[in-house]
Amino acid sequence: MSEGKNGKQKITKASRVIHRDLGYFFLGLIIAYSISGIALNHVDDWNPDFVIAKKNITVQPQAAGYKADEATLLSYSALVGEEKHKTVDYPTDDQIKLYYDNATLHIYLASGKGEYESLRKRHVFYEANVLHRNSLKGWKWISDIFAVALILIALTGLLIPQGKNGPLRGGKWYMAAGLLLPAGAVTLFYLLT
Repeated sequence: MSEGKNGKQKITKASRVIHRDLGYFFLGLIIAYSISGIALNHVDDWNPDFVIAKKNITVQPQAAGYKADEATLLSYSALVGEEKHKTVDYPTDDQIKLYYDNATLHIYLASGKGEYESLRKRHVFYEANVLHRNSLKGWKWISDIFAVALILIALTGLLIPQGKNGPLRGGKWYMAAGLLLPAGAVTLFYLLT
């Protein structure tokens, strides 16, 4: 066996090990960042972090300046499925606003119309987005290491296939097509702006 072929086999074997082990180690982050990336791509279509629920209610209209007693406030809360408010506010003489854990009820006294809005985390998406946006203190360094690992996973992946499917033979067309996608998108961006 020639020295060149033996060296090439060592590089291929090392690439396979690095590619495999980094892929295993970073599997969780690859999935989390992929889920978050899909969610953040559609931020104009939906809120990827929270489910916002709204409900309209009607109560007995009241005159401006009305201050509701505790029993009345509890009855308002019951209409929207809440047990007790955390605090109450009168933003104007014609409004009452009740605050709950992750929800509010805004009542307009003259009309008796109320708007209830609640927030709840969209689990899995919320946590993945926390990682993707680097919201955790010090996470940017883990994120940077992950980015370097993805580069290594991609580069070592190029060195594994050999023969007709190798990167300099059949694989070069797939690489070219894959590189055309971001290059074309950036070119289109600059042409349209």
